[in-house]
This record gives sequence, structure tokens and C-alpha cells, in this order.
Amino acid sequence: MIIMHPEIDKNKFKNGLYIVSTPIGNLGDITFRAIEVLKNSKHIFCEDTRVTKKLTSHFNIKSTLISNHKFNESKNIKKIIELLNSGQIVSLVSDAGTPVLSDPGRLIVEECVKKKINIFPIPGPSSVTAAVSVSGFSSNFYFNGFISDKKNEIEKDFKFLSSIPSTIVFFISSKKFNKICKLIHKYFYSRKIVICKEITKYYEEYFRCDVKDLNKDDYTLKGEITIVISEEKKIKNYSGKLSESDKNKIKILIKKLSIKDILKILDNDNKISKSEIYKYCLEIKNEK
Repeated sequence: MIIMHPEIDKNKFKNGLYIVSTPIGNLGDITFRAIEVLKNSKHIFCEDTRVTKKLTSHFNIKSTLISNHKFNESKNIKKIIELLNSGQIVSLVSDAGTPVLSDPGRLIVEECVKKKINIFPIPGPSSVTAAVSVSGFSSNFYFNGFISDKKNEIEKDFKFLSSIPSTIVFFISSKKFNKICKLIHKYFYSRKIVICKEITKYYEEYFRCDVKDLNKDDYTLKGEITIVISEEKKIKNYSGKLSESDKNKIKILIKKLSIKDILKILDNDNKISKSEIYKYCLEIKNEK
């Protein structure tokens, strides 16, 4: 039986900065320890005080909330170091999930490391590990954070990510996702994908399919989503490159058939890479 002690002497906590994970949707996911640390923190630095206020009010946490986002984090460093040097217990939270991972906080943590100030993680909810746990893919994964806004940067990122032999996880807004479906096709054609929507919330959904069947019009998405792409399966006798004969065949077929039809026709030859076929078809189409 787990016993929670809501009134714990703050002397039982070491002085320092506490990186506290908070719920990513369902308030019931917060840990007893996270509540205790937040209650014993003199100050809580948070992305949006309005968001964190809902959490602190729900659990009757009276600590002072201080805004800490990407636009003012560098200015907050001096203040937070002074508070920590005075022997206070200070917490850092993000709007949801585990702080610092694709959220503000890295600059403050780096400064605490330089100043040899204690830093303690308070583990808890994370959309990254939650998404990977239900994906059915390899637990050996690479987390890329938020995908860039610029097409050239996305291409560069995807080219790099497609070379990693593991599960890939990244965040993206639903609006941007619709715009990069073609690039996901281009770089991850032979893999599987899981689109995670509103994890732990009432309307949470998980859309699964092969990347080759991915169609943005099949989904109704809202807000930020977590994407999980499977590791690439290696096929024996797989060359990964198109021969000149393959290219000539594709040039003839592309005049009359769709890329999907061409892939079906060439599917019998397991020495030909589907992703390479797809990329080459796009190259020919873009030349027109």
C-alpha cells in the first residue's frame, strides 16, 4: 500500500532545483512525490502561469508561480540562481510532461551545472515514452523534438532520421503534419507509423498504418501531435539502389501509370528498394 504524506517537513528535501514532470492531459497521472515537491517549493518556474495555476489549485499547492518561457528564460537565470543560493527549494515545470525536453529549462539547468547547484529529476508523465510504449515498435528509439517550420530544414532532418536504424519520435502541430505527409512518404516509405492524438485525454486516439498508405485526409487532428515511425526492416539481398535498367523502366511507366501502380508492378523484385523507387518517381515528376 502506498501512503502519501501531504505534510512533509521541507528539511527532508535537499536544497536545489527540482525538474518536476506534470500531467500531459489527465491530472490523475501526477505522482505523489511531484505534489510533495511542489508543495515544499518556495517558487515554481513554469511556462505559462495560467496553465500551471490549474494544476496547483487542483492540488492545493500555494507556492509562488513565476513565468519561465523561451522569451524570458535567459533573464530568469540570475533570479533563480539567487533563490537557489539562498537555500531555497525551487521547482521547474513545463505546461505538460517532462520539462527541458523540447520545452524551456535547458539554460537554467546548464547554469546550475556550472554553479554546482543540486539538480533533482522528479520523473513522471512523458508523451515520448507513452507514445513509444503503445507503438509496438522497437524500444530503441531516437527522439527528435519538434520538427522545423522550414521545408529545407525538414528535408535535412528527415534525410538524417531516415538513416537511423531505430524507432523515430517527433512532435509536430496538426496543421504542419498535413503539409509534410509527402516528405514522410519520401523518406520513410517502407516503414510503419503511429499518429498519437491527445494522449491521456478524453479524446485520445492512435492512428496506425504503413507509411505508404498514409493519407492526411484520413485523420481529424487538432493541436500538437506525437509521431512514432518504426525502425526500418532490413531485407536480404536488398541492394537499396536503382540500376540504370530500373530507371529506364520507371521512365517508361511514369508516363502512363501512377507511382502507386509502378510500386505494385516492381514489388515482385525484392532487390529493388521501394523508397528509392518512390524518390526516383518524384524526381522525374519534378523535372517536368
